[in-house]
Amino acid sequence: MRTPTKLLASAAGLALTGALATTAGTAAAAPTVAWAPAGSAAITPGVQTNTAGSGQCTANFVLTDAAGSVYVGQAAHCSGLGEATDTDGCTAGALPLGTRVTFNRNGSIVSPGTQVGAGTLAYSSWNTMQARGESDASTCAYNDFALVKVDAADVDKVNPTIPFWGGPVGINTAGTATGDRVFSFGNSGLRGGIEQLSPKTGVSLGQDAADHGWTHPLYTITPGIPGDSGSAFLDAGGNAVGTLSTLGLAPLPASNNIGDFSRELAYAQQHSGIAGLQLALGTEPFRPVL
Repeated sequence: MRTPTKLLASAAGLALTGALATTAGTAAAAPTVAWAPAGSAAITPGVQTNTAGSGQCTANFVLTDAAGSVYVGQAAHCSGLGEATDTDGCTAGALPLGTRVTFNRNGSIVSPGTQVGAGTLAYSSWNTMQARGESDASTCAYNDFALVKVDAADVDKVNPTIPFWGGPVGINTAGTATGDRVFSFGNSGLRGGIEQLSPKTGVSLGQDAADHGWTHPLYTITPGIPGDSGSAFLDAGGNAVGTLSTLGLAPLPASNNIGDFSRELAYAQQHSGIAGLQLALGTEPFRPVL
């Protein structure tokens, strides 16, 4: 049994709170959204998020809805109120929907950095599971996904492309097998703004059948650290496969666990009340350059 801990970077003290076999699901950007150029957009996957001053996380994917509103994904535990070991989203305390979230550049655990935009917490899997009385253990443990609705004044600053890698080009619905390559972009303030340390690649450690496909343990060079919470993960084809949730302590020390994005998105589509919620594809091609 894995022992996880969250990966949130908090200014109150450093705390760990925080595929070659692929099927691309349907995903497309809402035609009413005019994205900022990928090279100059201020709000992208990988931007730092701060939720009501509770700690720094990393944004994962950009999503849209039927009305053309734009959302940036982060880990649900980024708005959590508990301890590092409170990883069960069906019981852990969390801030309410409507909480303000800022998007920042060059932040650290002691400074939020430069604010480049803001939004409102519009969906949290943790809040939703608790309201619904969710009882499935795997869902409670690994459904760690939230959406920040970008303020209308900041939508023109957004681009959905994953920095460095490009994509996403679709959604992985097949999971991962041992040895499958994965790609990510973490933006922990603990790296001191050294952008060369943000792109990461690694390998999946396979899937535990007992978790019903909800999580993918993996190793990356370097591992996800506090502040990387929520980071997007792509498979070898550039498809969205997961979001960084926890640091594994046992039996695989220094490994990470990512929540399965296809399941997290499906849950949000079914229970968020947001009509037409879908992944926005990157405007730049996926380039798995090592």
